[in-house]
Amino acid sequence: MTAEAPAIHVEHLTRRFGTFAAVDDVSFDVRRGEVFGFLGSNGAGKSTTIRMLCGLLRPTSGRAEVGGVDVSRDPEGVKRRIGYMSQRFSLYELLTVDQNIRFYGGLYGLSGERFARRRMFALEMAGLVGREHVLARTLSGGWRQRLALGCALLHEPPILFLDEPTGGVDPVSRRDFWRLIDDMAQGGTTVLVTTHYLDEAERCDRVAIIHGGRIAALGPTRDLKRALAVRQPSGDPDVLPTLEEVFIDVVSQAGTERVA
Repeated sequence: MTAEAPAIHVEHLTRRFGTFAAVDDVSFDVRRGEVFGFLGSNGAGKSTTIRMLCGLLRPTSGRAEVGGVDVSRDPEGVKRRIGYMSQRFSLYELLTVDQNIRFYGGLYGLSGERFARRRMFALEMAGLVGREHVLARTLSGGWRQRLALGCALLHEPPILFLDEPTGGVDPVSRRDFWRLIDDMAQGGTTVLVTTHYLDEAERCDRVAIIHGGRIAALGPTRDLKRALAVRQPSGDPDVLPTLEEVFIDVVSQAGTERVA
């Protein structure tokens, strides 16, 4: 992958379950070091897309490259280049904090000095120094998510997939979690995050609004707001609507087009 190539490249990606198209002809690129958001309601196709890009689900048609690796031809190669955090707490609740970190370090082939360094990184990032022997199941939702993120980053992946990482987490923990995302992006990590929270979408460099398995709109949130503003009766691009108004408008139009 050249320096100019996108971290993630997707062309006409489709996934069908029988006659149902969960993801329908999706195309987009994600730049290196970008925080790219997938905004949509439950069932819109966000998680199915991210599972295909992580090499966990084979596309029905189309193609995608993650870190320069074709997800259909070499899904294991993709997995070695990414970090992935699923919607639900993905660690082992009956293991301690430290046991979870050691388990994932082993999966990623970390050992010696490098593992010691990355273990301390995960503990410090999660704010769990001194709590290494606490069972994961006893942690609050925010601490669990931070621990899961630390484990996903143990092998220092250049590309990180976060599938609704803050679902069920309190607002303060969500804010702190997004500060971590911002820090990672500033350090050069590419982040693709799915969400249905509008305030989280506002923090992304660009957002794709997905509805019915299709991308209905894509761009920086300010550009999406400006596009709606010029179509409103006032026609004043300086009076921007909210992202909620944009989302409702985009989804409504997309629904009409699919019915037509």
